[in-house]
Amino acid sequence: MAFDLRLVTPQLPNFPTPPGHDEQSYLEQLVSEGATRRYGPRTAERVVGAWRQIDHELSVIKQLGFAGYFLIVWDITEFCRRENIYCQGRGSAANSAACFALGITNADAVRLNLFFERFLSTSRDGPPDIDVDIESGRREEVIQYVYRRYGRHHAAQVANVITYRPRSAQRDVARAFGYAAVDEMTPEESARDGAHIEEIATELLNRPRHLGIHSAGMVICDRPVSEVCPVEWGRTPGRSVLQWDKDDCAATGLVKFDLLGLGMLEALHRAVDLIEEHEGVRLDLGELPQEEIVYDLLCRADTVGLFQVESRAQMGTLPRVQPRCFYDLVIEVALIRPGPIQGQAVNPYIRRRRGEEPVTYLHPRLEPILERTLGVPLFQEQLMEMAVAVAGFSPAEADELRQAMAAKRSEVRMARLKGRFYAGMANYDIVGPDADHLWDALSAFANFGFPESHSVSFAHLVYCSAWLKVHYPAAFLAALLNAQPLGFWSPQSLVSDAQRHGVTVLRPDVQCSQATSTLEHCEAGTAVRLGLTTVRGVREAAAQRIVDGAPWITMEDLARRAELRQAHLESLAAAGALDSLGRSRRGLLWEAGAASQNTKGRLPGMVTGTTAPVLRATSEFERVADDMWSLGLTPDATALALCRESLNRLDVTMAGLLASVEAHRVVVCGVVTHRQHPETANGAVFLNLEDESGHVNVIFSKGAWVRWESVARTAPVLLIRGVLQRGQGAIALQAESVEVFDVAVTTPPSRDFR
Repeated sequence: MAFDLRLVTPQLPNFPTPPGHDEQSYLEQLVSEGATRRYGPRTAERVVGAWRQIDHELSVIKQLGFAGYFLIVWDITEFCRRENIYCQGRGSAANSAACFALGITNADAVRLNLFFERFLSTSRDGPPDIDVDIESGRREEVIQYVYRRYGRHHAAQVANVITYRPRSAQRDVARAFGYAAVDEMTPEESARDGAHIEEIATELLNRPRHLGIHSAGMVICDRPVSEVCPVEWGRTPGRSVLQWDKDDCAATGLVKFDLLGLGMLEALHRAVDLIEEHEGVRLDLGELPQEEIVYDLLCRADTVGLFQVESRAQMGTLPRVQPRCFYDLVIEVALIRPGPIQGQAVNPYIRRRRGEEPVTYLHPRLEPILERTLGVPLFQEQLMEMAVAVAGFSPAEADELRQAMAAKRSEVRMARLKGRFYAGMANYDIVGPDADHLWDALSAFANFGFPESHSVSFAHLVYCSAWLKVHYPAAFLAALLNAQPLGFWSPQSLVSDAQRHGVTVLRPDVQCSQATSTLEHCEAGTAVRLGLTTVRGVREAAAQRIVDGAPWITMEDLARRAELRQAHLESLAAAGALDSLGRSRRGLLWEAGAASQNTKGRLPGMVTGTTAPVLRATSEFERVADDMWSLGLTPDATALALCRESLNRLDVTMAGLLASVEAHRVVVCGVVTHRQHPETANGAVFLNLEDESGHVNVIFSKGAWVRWESVARTAPVLLIRGVLQRGQGAIALQAESVEVFDVAVTTPPSRDFR
């Protein structure tokens, strides 16, 4: 017996509109008001064709009956604006001038000539997909607003089915057999039950284990959600969660809204607030000027901490591409993606960009479409425009072709579209081998194209983060530290990079630090003062008690009034946050236990043993070790910098000097920050080393990795001999031999991605 879940498809709730308006007319009014602000009045538009595009989009929205959907998304973004929460729509919504007019997106779809039908066309059988990025620290406020606005019974978060992976399967099966863990089984137990555990665990792989919560999805409907699907209260107070995942919701017709937390938006907001507080300058990130100095930084791949372009691959590509305008950033964001890499679009584009090969086009009719990408198809929108240009497809047909080619292909559907495509090409006298070549090229490209709309949205944040790093590096660093965990680099790498750019970083201090990192004016300019919550074990409540109670006279006073435990005091002492009390760090560590007993329940002065004997001063290496234990970073010289004299005797070249070295073979040494093994790299492995002067990109061929993996896979600091590779503005080291270098101090753990 078959049952179609769409028979019980719920609708969106009616959006409340002002008197005299229905949803469509209210949307048209809002879009018209926004378009006037963005583009000027109809009679004097500042961007040619803007109002014509606005009218076209509103017509499509009306035809499909999606006005209510747009109003709900607009309402969510308006709430964010009212509450000063940074947000932006992204994804294919960036192709919409109406979304730009409503303030949902920051991308000017008309000026950038983006293809609207990638977002919405008359052939679409479901609502559009507008993802809203929200600064991660305040996403919960937006979720709770949706619950308040539409009611707990009419809104819920989407579930995510967590499936069994090898380790979880083995662990659960071992527990079912009565063992705490597989690796704790005795040889006799393993011989008796090990094979059975392995067999059952293998059968469990990829089967559902439990329900989690989807990273972004929420559904809203016109009736209690529990009438459509099962619902449970979430573990987080105030949340309702479906027991269905996004695919189940789609099958039922539940409309999903994706509210994603984005750490970089939080960092940008924190930076803007710090700049206003300490510099008296209020920035509007939507109005930042396009500046050569910002693109100079990007061309140098000086991008540690920046959004999307801070990875090893992006840093290797930026000097080759040399972006000089915003659309260059759009392309840069798209290049280092699995699709363009697998589609072998990256190197042809770079060669053409650098004038090393001629720009050619598959057909003269495609030149206007592919001109901006130098004849190399990169974007899904280009696939659609190509179908319009050479086959006379309507935009709706072009979107159908994109979906058919990108999805699991139905032979019947593809045969119909192929026939229509060839018939359309014949109208332009494109027949025979030329027609076959175009069809084959589009079919191959369809699997690898990246959405231009995604790139545009991301490129905006790339430029904002780069602009802040150029003009306000101290505020940018403080914001990045306060938004952790975030991005590609560890806090130590972020601090070291900022110091190389002239930023002074001051350790936390119970007398003057805030709970989070902030700015201070000093002789060298604006410095970053690390916050108290950067100290191991010091949470926000304890940090705020310290801030509110300052100044402090003694550690006993601090422990008593701020209600700190021994662990707090030891971490603060090791981090140098108690240096201003006038005692040595080693002495403060000695006294921490006794001082922590000096609670509010005791009379002052009743605790003994609070004065340490004369103790040896800590060495530089010991101070670095204390910093790494208590802060996870050191604002002073790193352990590797303290070893520089020894490294010089080994003829090690600093990373920052590699560009000027004439030698073919060199020796480098650094902390391993990343290890990567991309599937598209034919077995090559990439490591990034960092010393006090910068970074080195190290390449292991497949054979070299086989030889040196036992050393290079886990060692925190490596000394590597190899051959320098220079080309198209980028520098890398081809590894030949590897050895461990012991700095006798814990270093930040590497971030190993595959």
